[in-house]
Amino acid sequence: MKGLGVHALVELNECDAQLLDDPKLLESSLLNSAKLAGATILSSHFHQFSPQGVSGVVIIEESHFSVHTWPEFGYAAIDFFTCSDKMDFKVAYDFLVNALESKKPSYETYDRGLETNVVVP
Repeated sequence: MKGLGVHALVELNECDAQLLDDPKLLESSLLNSAKLAGATILSSHFHQFSPQGVSGVVIIEESHFSVHTWPEFGYAAIDFFTCSDKMDFKVAYDFLVNALESKKPSYETYDRGLETNVVVP
């Protein structure tokens, strides 16, 4: 890690819609992925939208994991943010790709907290 933290932006496309509309399954999946990655879990909160979709966050000592789903499009947007060199977000990514049955997953990482990232208006 070169900055204060690493932020991974995960795109899970072509997922099973039923999995993306199940808040208990999503919470369990994010909690399990955080544990596997070596994160220290502090709390979590998930919300079911009507008619569909779920948003949730797992607060970890190292920062957070979050998800927002669009079951109608088979899509989940997931963020992993960590300020720890010891947490392995790739393990969490692999777990969630499998848990949500994504046929077209991808991610990008960004170093956060670098002076070169600062944009002054």
